[in-house]
Amino acid sequence: MGPIPSLAAGYEGLHLPAAVLLDNVRSMYNVGAFFRAADGVGLEKLCLCGITAHPPKKGISKTALGAEEVIKWEHNWDAIEVAQGLRRKGFEIAAIETSLHSVDLFDWQPKFPVCVAFGHEVEGVQPELLQIADTHVRIPMLGQKTSLNVATNKDTTSSIVADNLKVPR
Repeated sequence: MGPIPSLAAGYEGLHLPAAVLLDNVRSMYNVGAFFRAADGVGLEKLCLCGITAHPPKKGISKTALGAEEVIKWEHNWDAIEVAQGLRRKGFEIAAIETSLHSVDLFDWQPKFPVCVAFGHEVEGVQPELLQIADTHVRIPMLGQKTSLNVATNKDTTSSIVADNLKVPR
């Protein structure tokens, strides 16, 4: 039996022209899950803001499984400052939040490069960040609960973002 071919064959060196901004995400396990997914989709970088933990932390490493060592990341206490800086670099700012102005995740057509902002596990995206976001994106919920865990939102959203970027092989 020969060597197992890489599952990333044809995609080496490609990066998704996207960043994720985590604002006041309090669970280190959720942060670690974002690092792991960021590596999986070739995300450009993670922006960790406010109280969001940043490496090196044992709780992050437990779920990131080494991805925290290969994904570019930055920490800044001010999420608004980070979002404005990304906008100046041409990023669309998309807040994952249900609001009166939200577009359904499955109808959203991200404009690349895009920064997808996720907020606090209970409080959501802070109002000031929602105000400056170009787009509000909601994940449709059919059950009685009206929200998902932030790390679950990450999986759904990153799949849609990656699908909207048709990468030639």
